[in-house]
Amino acid sequence: FSNKWVLNSTEAPLFFLFTQLVIAVLLFLAGHAANLFIVPLHFDKQIVQGLVPTVSLNVVGLSFSNYTLKYVDASFYQVARGLVLPFTVCTSLFVLHSRPSLRILLACLLVTMGFFVGVFLDGAKVSVLGVTFGVVSSMITAVHSVVIKRSLDVVKGSALHLSWYTNLYSAIALIPVIFVAGEAPAITTLFSETGSPTTGMSPLNTFLWGSAITGVFGFLMSIASLLSIKVTSPITHMVSSAVRGVAGSVLGVWLFNDVVTSGRASSIAIILGGSIYYTWVKHQETKSPQSPVTTKNGHQYDRLQMEDVESGKLSRTSSYSGKPE
Repeated sequence: FSNKWVLNSTEAPLFFLFTQLVIAVLLFLAGHAANLFIVPLHFDKQIVQGLVPTVSLNVVGLSFSNYTLKYVDASFYQVARGLVLPFTVCTSLFVLHSRPSLRILLACLLVTMGFFVGVFLDGAKVSVLGVTFGVVSSMITAVHSVVIKRSLDVVKGSALHLSWYTNLYSAIALIPVIFVAGEAPAITTLFSETGSPTTGMSPLNTFLWGSAITGVFGFLMSIASLLSIKVTSPITHMVSSAVRGVAGSVLGVWLFNDVVTSGRASSIAIILGGSIYYTWVKHQETKSPQSPVTTKNGHQYDRLQMEDVESGKLSRTSSYSGKPE
């Protein structure tokens, strides 16, 4: 919500994101200097090359997320990015070869229905541009969550080091993007505008305070998100994000006086319900005994645990128990 507060006062969302990343990098360096943790300060070409997909997706995903928040109400942000769960399930299917059950597909269908209810059946006016940014942001977030699983291998499984590298290289990669996006005039205006007649606070002060707040919490959430993905699965992490987003919608009504219509409330409820149903299904599938599957040729395969497949613990042929042709 500090993000929304700042984005309401500036036309430079990418520069705002760059400032947040720089603050996170400085906090990493401060923690390193205080011996709270150790981050690698040397340049490793192999690590840089290995993290190109993660950093690229992180920059694009965060940029689209900021643009989404800029063009939609804070309470509608959860709806605009409501397709994260279905996209993540699809990504896990094609990238990690994790085939979802019919009940998981039903959960994705419920979430998708919630998205369409909020976008097309709600009487309130919504920004087409904001919704478009939200959908693209959801797709990128889904792919990013899966890619992170593989990127952890590049840094020998250290979520802290991955967060450090991601913030550092994302900040560097954003510099040319800011100028290509044409934000230079908006940055100049930001440093020259005076205080607001209603609040007495200049856009620059709003920007600086907002950057400080979001930079610190962004630093903490960056580590927390990577740890969440490391110890659970990409999809489970997305469900926790969805539930967090519902709480955000409630705060949007309180802090920004957003209007939540019956259609928007129904949309949020359906998305949350689909996410909760998915969590229940996933729990049932994880604890239930898995019987082997017999093919037409008489070969037997053990069913793989969904969480093990998503986490990359099992290969596609590790459970083959049949005889070779």
